[in-house]
Amino acid sequence: MVKRKIIRINEALCDGCALCIPSCPEGALQIIDGKARLVRDSYCDGLGACLGECPQGALSITEMMVEDFDELGVKNHMAGISHGSSQGNPTLVKESIKIRERTPHAHQPAGCPSTRSMELNSQHLTRTGTESKLRQWPVQLQLVPPFAPYFANADLYLIADCVPFAYPNFHDEFLDNHAIAVACPKLDNTEPYVQKVTNIIKASSIKSLTVVIMEVPCCSGLVHITREAILQAGADIPLEVIVVGIQGDILKKSAI
Repeated sequence: MVKRKIIRINEALCDGCALCIPSCPEGALQIIDGKARLVRDSYCDGLGACLGECPQGALSITEMMVEDFDELGVKNHMAGISHGSSQGNPTLVKESIKIRERTPHAHQPAGCPSTRSMELNSQHLTRTGTESKLRQWPVQLQLVPPFAPYFANADLYLIADCVPFAYPNFHDEFLDNHAIAVACPKLDNTEPYVQKVTNIIKASSIKSLTVVIMEVPCCSGLVHITREAILQAGADIPLEVIVVGIQGDILKKSAI
């Protein structure tokens, strides 16, 4: 037993809608007796990918003494679900797939709107008449759900959050036709980021990864996070690093 973060389910608020089920890459949640429940504590990584999917606000993160996260157990559990064996519930799997295929606007979470996953028109004019190339919401790595539809088979750009301020052609070059996740490797709590990016890669069949960072040394942490995530996901996908200068120029492009 270890003290760590884990999902807490308020049964009084949960109505059994199952919208949280497909957002959990580890398959830790199931509907049992009409309520969302953890299959096993060791299947929950505590990162909270499911939080923004509950329209009743029944999910939260708590810290308590529980079983340690069991990555191997999760792999076996997910393999069982995928093949409809006794390790998983085939009916629940079918329902989860149906839920995942719904449009992002099919429900409105009761929590913070920043966590509601949305696909945006890839070319829409703002009130100023300029064209925005943003295709998705949210954009913060902490908030994006691994199963978001805009990640499916996408070219994913992981972007240091100072880049949009420095690079003048940000929308046309880094947003157009790309899925993105934004993070600050210096100021964010980056401890969960390797697992989060790993989950995105595995859940969404990412085609390629590009890390866009500033020239300052602290930004290199985002490259380390990405390389480790690709390794943990066991993925054979191309990785490129783009370095932007403080004065707004691209200083370097390199394949890793």
